[in-house]
Amino acid sequence: MSNTTEAPVGFTQEQMDTLKKGCHSLMQGINTSYDYVPTLGVGIAFCALFGLSLLGHFVQFIRKRQWTSFAFGVGALSMPNFLSNTANAISRRVYTLLTPVELAETIGWAGRTWSSECPYNNNAFLMQITTLIIAPTFFTAGLYVILGALINRLGRQSSVLGPRMYAIVFLTCDVIALIVQAVGGAMASTESDKIDGDTKPGTNIMVAGIVFQMAAMVVFTVLVIDFLRRVFLKKSYLQGRKLGPADCNNLPKAYTWLLVAVFVSLFMIFIRSIYRTIELLQGWEGYLITHEGYFIGLDGATMVVAVCIFNFLDPVFLLWGQDDKLTPAFEQNELRERDVGGEHWDDSATVTD
Repeated sequence: MSNTTEAPVGFTQEQMDTLKKGCHSLMQGINTSYDYVPTLGVGIAFCALFGLSLLGHFVQFIRKRQWTSFAFGVGALSMPNFLSNTANAISRRVYTLLTPVELAETIGWAGRTWSSECPYNNNAFLMQITTLIIAPTFFTAGLYVILGALINRLGRQSSVLGPRMYAIVFLTCDVIALIVQAVGGAMASTESDKIDGDTKPGTNIMVAGIVFQMAAMVVFTVLVIDFLRRVFLKKSYLQGRKLGPADCNNLPKAYTWLLVAVFVSLFMIFIRSIYRTIELLQGWEGYLITHEGYFIGLDGATMVVAVCIFNFLDPVFLLWGQDDKLTPAFEQNELRERDVGGEHWDDSATVTD
């Protein structure tokens, strides 16, 4: 991407504005905002992939008969619903957070497809940059919800933090990262539309938002690893007794597959975040940002893997119906977790090393 629009000799700002509002093919001597023309076939392919993923989750949502939840997704994100531990509430949270990611990615790649035909159109450029930058923020929130659901089922002893704290702490971090990236993206995009505009302040703000989100993800990953340590090294209870090294098969296989999906998604988002950080630090005329191949492989492809793995390893279907494999002690742990700090909270539920 070029950090400013380079006007040829004799072109005025008004003429450049007109160019950016219409649909004109590539003109010699006039750079696009990308510094290249996005490939049409690639844009269509990614639109199809994310669109199919969105459709798949929509169908899965319907199969769980969550019509109202899908229609009123914002209501499912209210704090009382978000902290509820029921299966229906968990399905609302997971799908409400996954579907905006797929929708945003589809819109973003539609913008790049539009740009392949109208490379100077500013609306197409803004459409893709805003959606593709912020989409992963919703996705990481979905991962936090999934881990919270597992903690509810495997007992409070299986985690340093309770599900409520995961929701409160990490979702707050995501909201902050989202706001910072959106503000920075808006500033940079506005300046990129001007002749001799300065995109550096906005770009630095965007980088700060991405780095902040990465830091939160690092902490989350450490907690997930600790969660696994507690589950597999005699820190959780299944079948009415402590789990020993030879008893790992007692953990429902659905949970194991779900954890695999979470780690794969985290790894993909880490790769994407590192790429985006380096890309923006190089500036809007840097090597990475002006070569489409890196964007396709390190942003588009990584997000496809991160998102689409949950079409095959659907968290709601993997969590649903597994409670009968857990003992009543687990249900008691859930009740204790709901009353953390309250009169029913039992400190004996906390693990000490």
